[in-house]
Amino acid sequence: MQLANFSLLDTLPQMPSKHPANSLQEVVDAVGVYPMDAYLFVQQGLSYAVEKIHGEVAEPTANQHISGRDLCLGLRDVALERWGLLARTVLQRWNITTTLDFGRIVFAMIEHNYMQKTDQDQLDDFRQVYDFRTELESAYRIAALPEPDRAAQAESKA
Repeated sequence: MQLANFSLLDTLPQMPSKHPANSLQEVVDAVGVYPMDAYLFVQQGLSYAVEKIHGEVAEPTANQHISGRDLCLGLRDVALERWGLLARTVLQRWNITTTLDFGRIVFAMIEHNYMQKTDQDQLDDFRQVYDFRTELESAYRIAALPEPDRAAQAESKA
């Protein structure tokens, strides 16, 4: 998946650049299931996932495609970083309860030329990538701060 006309992501060489026919708000209204924030989150997650997988690509014609699975994993990482243990709750408020919901948002944006896909990309690529309860709650760990060096503290006080 790639964002169309987004500065970090250039179009795939084999795909002509298309401009969105509708505003993103019109896409949101047409689908009627997910709020604008959900679409913006998916766009931001796409940028994160592409950079994580491909790094900063200097060549504008470079292929920066990622799979639906990779996008879902990137969205998980962004959600956990942004909201921690509240990630699942925030996504639920946006009617996103499974990774397939991410796919529905992506394919709505593809249909309206906000993203591009290859011939191999399918909505099914987003089906059951992970369980939200497991990945957004059970597996979440807060990194502990390193233990202070008691000997160094004692020496500095002396």
